Amino acid sequence: MRLVLLGLPGAGKGTQGELIARKYGIPHISTGAIIREAVATGIGYGKEADAYLTKGNLIPDDVAIEIVYDRLNKPDCRRGWILDGFPRTVHQAQALDKKLAQDGSDVQMAFEIRITKKSAIERIAKRRMCRDCGAIYHLEFHRAKGKGVCDLCGGELFRRDDDTEETARRRFYVYMQQTHPVMHYYAQDGRLYSVDGIRAIGDVFVDVDHHLQRLVAEQNVGEAQ
Repeated sequence: MRLVLLGLPGAGKGTQGELIARKYGIPHISTGAIIREAVATGIGYGKEADAYLTKGNLIPDDVAIEIVYDRLNKPDCRRGWILDGFPRTVHQAQALDKKLAQDGSDVQMAFEIRITKKSAIERIAKRRMCRDCGAIYHLEFHRAKGKGVCDLCGGELFRRDDDTEETARRRFYVYMQQTHPVMHYYAQDGRLYSVDGIRAIGDVFVDVDHHLQRLVAEQNVGEAQ
């Protein structure tokens, strides 16, 4: 299965991505993380991306797309993948479809996890991240068992500098201008599935998984024919 997760910052895309990855054994790919990894290598498109970032400029779409596409061609993606944080614009969505089509592939489902602006701002302000493994927690909805300590690796939990109400409001504006139209792009050919994200994590996943099980059933039928 080849999936894209969409929704306001703080909607829970990362959490749902990890749950999908755990159940179906496919990688949950945070595009911010893979771009940082590519830059750290200083090789190929990573070196090119670094040249833009060091000057304080945004990475051009064509560079970002190549970095993402290279990650999708890794061996662990043969059975599928989950993209979280990409595409951010309609142009990126179109370019991704074009690149995937070269291999006879496509994005099968895009999920919109719906929350309100107010909920998004509140969630971001209460979000915490593990300094070591990057796991995400929330002071209200997904608390770590130990105070300030990651359940997975024992690393220190911290609040990112950009996880503030002021930054959240700016990100909301950017999202509505740039990324919200991506949902219409996927909706026009029936690939968009919308779920209510203002619920318990498990309840949201039940809805997401309902659609995924249908996709798995369709694939099994296709393979049997």
